Amino acid sequence: MVQELENDNLQEIVDNNDIVMVQYAATWCGNCKIMKPKFKKLATENENVTFVIADAEKFPESRKLANVSNLPTFAAFKNGKLVNQVQTNKFDALIDLFNEASSN
Repeated sequence: MVQELENDNLQEIVDNNDIVMVQYAATWCGNCKIMKPKFKKLATENENVTFVIADAEKFPESRKLANVSNLPTFAAFKNGKLVNQVQTNKFDALIDLFNEASSN
């Protein structure tokens, strides 16, 4: 299941879950819309991982956690720390990021 951030509280979610995958997006971002169903599919296949979609424009504190400068940006957090982040519209790059977070 994917949780859509409603408050600027991503830090709290990262602190309270072992592995967190985040898609930073915006309503105007076409590539974000293309990647969203793929991100959601990955979430349904990995129920032991927390998946979050964060609006990068509405939530500046959450955005700072991954040094977001372009959209879509995907970030992986493990044990409260940023593992890595990637700015991409390629599903393979998202899978690589997920695998990096899951294997460490």
